[in-house]
Amino acid sequence: MKTILVALDFSDASKSVLDAACSMAIAHHAVLHILHVMEPEPTYTAYGMTPEEFPAIQTYRLETQKRAEARVNDAVAEAQKLLPDVRAELMVGSPKHCIIDYAKEHAIDLIVIGTHGHGAVAALLIGSVAEGLVRKAFCPTLVIPCIS
Repeated sequence: MKTILVALDFSDASKSVLDAACSMAIAHHAVLHILHVMEPEPTYTAYGMTPEEFPAIQTYRLETQKRAEARVNDAVAEAQKLLPDVRAELMVGSPKHCIIDYAKEHAIDLIVIGTHGHGAVAALLIGSVAEGLVRKAFCPTLVIPCIS
């Protein structure tokens, strides 16, 4: 195992997910990739409008991206205390698809992701990134449960 991808959503589970991924990367002398996926900006074209007509949303989007970049940088700094080779990326899109695409592009050997454990009804209604990755990823996926 040479490359491990940890996908972080910065929920309560993120610290334990990052810790587990770092431990595995240390044990296998692997490169750790940290990925955060932001949801895409909503489309305005269906309403006959452009994003420029909503400056507050653009400001919110920029602030959200700045916060996400800062959290990714914090995660990288934490991981670099333990690992010599840590890489990171912030993507915009569908989390499941972005994680799978990133894993393929970087020849990832293992994906590590957390789960919130909202239950079957929530997963059915809103979907589960972790479940989707377990089903669709081409490499093994380790799901770390959120223990509260």
